[in-house]
Amino acid sequence: MSHNSEIGRRGLMLVLSSPSGAGKSTISRALIDRDDNLTMSISATTREPRRGEVDGKDYLFLDKATFDRMVGEGKMLEHAKVFDNYYGTPKEPVEQALAAGRDVMFDVDWQGTQQLADNAGNDLVRVFILPPSMAELERRLYSRAQDSEEVVRKRMAEAVSEMSHYPEYDY
Repeated sequence: MSHNSEIGRRGLMLVLSSPSGAGKSTISRALIDRDDNLTMSISATTREPRRGEVDGKDYLFLDKATFDRMVGEGKMLEHAKVFDNYYGTPKEPVEQALAAGRDVMFDVDWQGTQQLADNAGNDLVRVFILPPSMAELERRLYSRAQDSEEVVRKRMAEAVSEMSHYPEYDY
């Protein structure tokens, strides 16, 4: 049993959002490494795994029918379509961690953040990470060498839309 659950502390939800390539995954990993009470929510997705990604660690890779069933049964805290794929946060593991007094970090977009905010109330802290510049964001996307030029262009266009939502965040 964790120290937090012994004193009755409920966990807190921390959302980090940013355009693709702005650094939220790097920041998330650094925070997780520094705080034993902080755990990362594992999102479900219908997209194909990227090289090196592990099912159940990086994402829960689901087919569309399974994803739709979970949404229909109310088993997702949030869900959204992003770049022609679906993403969502399974409810049960998050609720278990919070009840045990653990803080849970989310790596979700602005749509997911809005849904979490509607459901979480005061248990949620929202942080939006802006890239240093649009030129640097584009450089980072190309340097990952995992997306085609067309996909990078799409991500850059989407970044402008995503960044327009940063005033909706706490930080």
